[in-house]
Amino acid sequence: MKRLAAALALVLGLIPFGSSPAMAAPGSSDGGAGPALGIDVSWPQCGASLPADGAFAIVGVNGGRASTTNPCLADQLRWAVASRGGTFQSTVQLYVNTDNPGGPSPSSSWPGSGSTPYGTCDGSGSTACSWQYGWDRAMEDMAGRLAPAAQAAGLLASPSAYTWWLDVETGNTWQADAAGNRAVLEGMAAAFSHEGVRVGVYSSPYMWEDLIGTVSSTSPLYTLNSWLPGALSAEDAAANCKLDPLMAGGHVVLTQYTTGLDYNYPCGG
Repeated sequence: MKRLAAALALVLGLIPFGSSPAMAAPGSSDGGAGPALGIDVSWPQCGASLPADGAFAIVGVNGGRASTTNPCLADQLRWAVASRGGTFQSTVQLYVNTDNPGGPSPSSSWPGSGSTPYGTCDGSGSTACSWQYGWDRAMEDMAGRLAPAAQAAGLLASPSAYTWWLDVETGNTWQADAAGNRAVLEGMAAAFSHEGVRVGVYSSPYMWEDLIGTVSSTSPLYTLNSWLPGALSAEDAAANCKLDPLMAGGHVVLTQYTTGLDYNYPCGG
C-alpha cells in the first residue's frame, strides 16, 4: 500500500523525489471543522514518530509481501488504539498484502493439497491451489501475525474484533491469469468470513482491472466494500467517495490521500 500511495504522489508531484516527508498531520485532522481523518501505517513507518490525532488507524500486518510480517506490528497496534475515534469507522483496522506467486514452486508457502470450491489442490498452479494459497495466507495473518502482536500490545487477539482490508497492488507478484488471482482473494475472503471478520478491498480501479478483472455476482468478493487511493488532498478524497466501487455489489467507504503519511477519508455516515 505504501508503494502505491508513494508512487501516485510522486507521479502527480505531491512529494519531491528524494524528500523525507515530515510526519505531521494535516490541519484537516486536527479536530477542527475538517473531516475526521484516519491514518494508515505499516513497516515503512517502523520507528517513526506518528501523529496522535487520527480519528482511526489502519495498520499493515505484513512486511510488504503476503508471506512476511510487519516487524513493528505490536508497537503500531499500541499507537492505533489511542486514536480518538468519533466516526462510524472502527478505531483500529488492519490491512494485508496480497499476491499470487503461482506454482508449482519450491516455496513452502504454495499449497500442495486442499479441498476448495474449485476442486482439489494438487500442488500445481491451478485455480484450486490459488484459492488454497489465499486461504492459507489469511489464516496465517490472523493466527500467526495478528494474534501474537495483539497479545503483546495488550489488545484483543480475536481477528473478528477488527475490520480487515485486502491490499491489491501490481507491485506484488501476480499471475497473468485473472481467474487465478481472483481465486486467491476469494480464498482469503472465505478464511476471514470463516472467522467472522469484516473484510474489504484496497486497490485503484486500474490495478484492480489489470490484476483481477470483472467479478461476477456469484463471487464472495462481489459485495465487499472498497477503499480507493489516488487523491491529493482531503477535498479530492471526499470527491472520490462518489467514484464507482471496485465491485458493483459493494460501496466506496474509504478514500486515501498522501501528504507525508497516508490519510483516509470516511465516506458516508
